[in-house]
Amino acid sequence: MKRVNCKRCYYYFVTWESQKPHGCKAFGFKSHLIPSMVVRQSSGTNCQKFMDKFKN
Repeated sequence: MKRVNCKRCYYYFVTWESQKPHGCKAFGFKSHLIPSMVVRQSSGTNCQKFMDKFKN
């Protein structure tokens, strides 16, 4: 499976919290890990809400 690059995702954001610097608006959480890794660990599948913010 191809890994999702959260930094290219429309829903990804950076927080001001040093303990949880990465966030996902689609799933509504902040984490120390990149959100796609958290989704992969908890569900066993790649993120299904990925939307490329650089695509026209």
